[in-house]
Parts: sequence; structure tokens; C-alpha cells
Amino acid sequence: MTTHLTQRELESYLWGAATLLRGLIDASDYKQYIFPLLFFKRLSDVWDEDYREALDETGDKGYATDTANDRFNIPAGAHWDDVREAPRDVGRALLTAFLKIEAANPERLQGVFGNANWTDKAQMPDGTLKNLIEHFSKHDLSLAAVPEDELGNGYEYLIKKFADDSGHTAQEFYTNRTLVHLMAQMLEPKPGESIYDPTCGTGGMLISCLAEVKRRGGDIRTTGLYGQELITITAAIARMNLVIHGVSDFHVASGNTLSTPAFAKGDRLRTFDVVLANPPYSIKKWNRGAWEKDVWDRNFLGTPPQGRADYAFFQHILKSMDPKTGRCAVLFPHGVLFRNEEAEMRRKLVASDMVECVLGLGPGLFYNSPMEACVVVCRSRKPAERQGRILFIDAVAEIARERAQSFLRPEHQAHILSAYQTFTDEPGFAAIVSVKNVTAADGNLSIARYVKRPKVAAAVDATPAADWAIFDEEGRAFWSGMDALVDMLDGLMPAEDTNA
Repeated sequence: MTTHLTQRELESYLWGAATLLRGLIDASDYKQYIFPLLFFKRLSDVWDEDYREALDETGDKGYATDTANDRFNIPAGAHWDDVREAPRDVGRALLTAFLKIEAANPERLQGVFGNANWTDKAQMPDGTLKNLIEHFSKHDLSLAAVPEDELGNGYEYLIKKFADDSGHTAQEFYTNRTLVHLMAQMLEPKPGESIYDPTCGTGGMLISCLAEVKRRGGDIRTTGLYGQELITITAAIARMNLVIHGVSDFHVASGNTLSTPAFAKGDRLRTFDVVLANPPYSIKKWNRGAWEKDVWDRNFLGTPPQGRADYAFFQHILKSMDPKTGRCAVLFPHGVLFRNEEAEMRRKLVASDMVECVLGLGPGLFYNSPMEACVVVCRSRKPAERQGRILFIDAVAEIARERAQSFLRPEHQAHILSAYQTFTDEPGFAAIVSVKNVTAADGNLSIARYVKRPKVAAAVDATPAADWAIFDEEGRAFWSGMDALVDMLDGLMPAEDTNA
């Protein structure tokens, strides 16, 4: 009889595998080994489950094998049990099984197991791999034992745990899920639409959009998911994540979105109905020269400064939106709203009347960073009643913090979502501003300029209430100074090769 794991038991079981690697490899490398093993075990157990059901029904082993292979084809010798029985060279046995499975399932599983060096016995000796395999063998990971939603939650738990342990690299790996959920709700993805994340990390934004379609009663089978991720192992984890969540129609490509965008039709970028992204912020080492003559015409607003590629990613996203139905939500640091060196691009952006909403959020929602975040929502064609107007929302106070982690409670999300959907003024929280007035302000999108917070009560021992226009200018000066400091420090570091 299949034993159903509780969510807590599942999480303890999954994290228990990672603890076997403590002291052997760096915490940031756990994911290279744990995720492929988890996925391999899941594939094998689901295959066994399908085989048993078909065999019980017909008694025909050949038919049962064919039925099990309909979901995932696991070739002879490439099953979990085959590797578990390997007396030595366990890493070689694993690698061989992975390559066979990928080759047998080229459309869904190509490259899904990543590129870890399984045969390096100095780093991953047979004894360690055997311990990991025996640990994962303790429980059945069939659909009956662990349904897709529950394993998906466990997978997300593991992603967050690895992000907690990986320090400064976490931003590339994990985006705050409460914020992602809000962004998906704002864009309202529908059945049959295409959803794209050009910097997809582990696929969390794509999965959240699919969950939003399902939550609203839509048929997720007609929704296509597309993503691109620079880091090979992270792209592989995204593919595993999508499969584990039961997604069949997805395309996740590895590669550099700025230099080699993966999705195109002829000489034009492919366009999508919904685009969500958390691009790497203010990267300095990218190919600015190529952008000046971009063959995909993504420089329609201009060429960003070498020290910040934010508007390169932004223009790629805008160019990837369907000309009629396209809408996007992009997570940025606040600097994109007011930095002087991007002013001309920002003026053109405002003049295009694509910006629908600028949402300011509290600190700590960038993973392992205290910076305040903002979300910019754009549409190719805004509804008639919103044309020529931009909604600014100051939600810096709509945030909770527990155990050193910031997040949005359901009531925070509901407040922000209500302001966005009703598109109305709310003193101290939301303000509608005409494109004409923003243009007159030199295209400045700084939220403090337009949403006036209540004055400090006289009973409080405080300085007179701030002039928010002055505050805004001081804030800009502060961040410019911080950017200059970062530039100076960056100049002291050795140069890195990049094709960004």
C-alpha cells in the first residue's frame, strides 16, 4: 500500500538529502546534485506506477511497458533501480542513465539533468552518491504518494532553502513568491495565452502564472510557457520544476537573452501575451556595442549606459509583447524610475503611453538584499479609460517581515490589487497622473513625486513635514552616489569575460 507523505515529512525528507552534502561541497553547489537525483527518482517511481496499473489491468507486460513509456520513456538500464544496484562508478552509472533518458525524451527532457560533473570522484565519491541514493530510496515518489501540487510545493521549499544557503547568488535563483503571485494576479493570464519570462531562473514566475489561470477556473492545458535562463543548471532546474508541477507545454532555453534571444520568428522576436521578469539588476559587463546595432530592433528607446543594462532587458521585454494583447510586469530596483543617464529612454517610454502602473514596494523583497523594489506594468494597448494616464502606487508600508524574510501578506496583495484594478486615486497610497504631466516632469517616474504621504503628526518629535519634491531629489542624489560608489568598487575588481 502506498504511503502518502505529509508536506512536512516531504520537506524534511528532501532537505535531509542536502544535509548529507554538508562539509563536502559548497552550499551553492547542492542544487547541481540534489535536484537531478530528486527528479530521477520521481520519473522512475511514476513510470513504475503507470506500469503496475497497466499490468494489473491487462496482464500484458509489453502493453504495460508501452503505457508507462507514454508519459516518460525510461530506456532499459536507465531506471533508478539500475543505478541503485551499481557496485562501483556510481557517478558514471547516473550520468549514463541521465543521457539515455534525455535522448529518449528529446522534446520534454533535453538537458533537464544539468551538467554536474558526476564522474569526479574527488568531489563526489561513490560512498557519498550511494548515501544520497539510499536516502532518496526511503520513500515512494509516485503520484499516489506525492501528488504534483504537493511535490511542487516541496520543490519550491527546496529552492528557497538553497537560496537561503547560497548567499549573494540567490537573486539569480529565487524571487519572492508572494510578490510573484501579486504580479501574476495583476496581469490576469488567460487560457490559451502565451506566457514568457526572459530571465526565468527556476521557473517560479511561469508556474505562478499557470497557477493563476487554474485559480480563475481556466484550462491550463492550452497555456504555453516560455523561458530563457543564462545559467545552464538553473535552466535545467526550471525544466524539472515545470515537469514536477505537471506542465507539458513549455519551452525553456539556455543562453543569454540579450545577445542570443531564443525565441524568434524569422528576423523578428516572437511576441507573447504575458511577460513577467525579474532581470539581473544593473549588470555592468554586457555587450553595449552590439546593442547599438541590435538586429532585433530592441534599442527603440535608446542604448543604456555600460554600467547598467536594466533598460536593455526592459526594451527586450517591451519588444516581446504581443502588439495587441501584450502586457508585462517587471521587477526592478527604484533607480530605473529616475536615474539621469537613462532619462532620454524614460522620456520616450512615457511618451509611448505603454506604462500603465508604477508600483513601489517595501525593502527586502529582493532576495538577500535590503533594497526597495518596484514593479513596472506596461501594456501594448491600454484600455481606453487608462490611455494617457499612469497609476502610481506607494505600497512601501504593505509588507511583513518574519525570521529575517520580507513578504506580502494576502491583505497586502489585496490592497495593492484593488488599487490597480479600480485605477482610482487613494490619498497617501495611489495617484493617477497624466502622461502629459509626467512628460513635463522630464519623464521622472519616481513614486514619491506623485503620491504624497500624510504629514507627520505634530505630537511626534520630528522635523517639519518633508517637501516630497525635495525628498525625491535628495533620494535621487543618494542613489546616484551609491551607484557611483558601486562603480568605483567594481573598477577595482578583476575584469570578467562575458557575452552578455
